[in-house]
Amino acid sequence: MEPLSEDKFTGDINENIGIIHKICNIYFTGEHDRQDAGQEILYQLWRSYPSFKGDSKFSTWMYKVALNTAIAYMKKSNREPSTDVLPEQLGHLAESSDQYGNPDKMSILYTAINTLSEIDKAITLLFLEDNSYDEISSITGITKSNVSVRLVRIRKALKEKLKHII
Repeated sequence: MEPLSEDKFTGDINENIGIIHKICNIYFTGEHDRQDAGQEILYQLWRSYPSFKGDSKFSTWMYKVALNTAIAYMKKSNREPSTDVLPEQLGHLAESSDQYGNPDKMSILYTAINTLSEIDKAITLLFLEDNSYDEISSITGITKSNVSVRLVRIRKALKEKLKHII
């Protein structure tokens, strides 16, 4: 692996910046919170960069650092994710979709994902990014078989939450 440098770090981050945006969109609802969390994730990535040895893909390492930072930031800031029901405005989205065409299904999906537990959000995001069960296991620290079981449960929960909307 080439020596660590600011240019290499910047290049790696720019190639994978979508990871930070997706994690912030999943874990934080307010724009200000997303921006603050994104800055904290970047800071932690920079601090941790010397420990990246290239044993895994950069994106795998980045997911691990970014997810752990987002979860810690959320806990430190006493932010409580919603885990019960979808926000009421989604019902209005579903109603208005008949009048104005299809609503942005991805934003509805991300809102539903935001109602999951912290670890289930991470697993879902990684799965949607086409990470293998092995990669998801490596990033989250749970076994490959547990990833499989959780994904079955997550799909069922999301289907239930979205059945009246989509």
